[in-house]
Amino acid sequence: MAKQMSISEARQELTSLPDQLEKDQQTVAVTRRGKPVLAVLPWELYESLVETLEVLSDEKLMQALHEALSEVERGEIEPWDEVRRDLRL
Repeated sequence: MAKQMSISEARQELTSLPDQLEKDQQTVAVTRRGKPVLAVLPWELYESLVETLEVLSDEKLMQALHEALSEVERGEIEPWDEVRRDLRL
């Protein structure tokens, strides 16, 4: 859950926020008059969210993912040992 702080609190703590967020791996919801107006989050989390959105918006990739999950549900999978052997890993 995101920690909440007002804009004035965020302004005062801006230089220490990177260390706080990195240490706690959390986000901060910056509020104005009690309502969230801005999210502050660690860069790695931001990149992860952007990458996830890119994957979810790629129709071909999502179709391939759904097909793969259906194959798993039907038991149409190869044991890892066989895959490694076939790929000479």
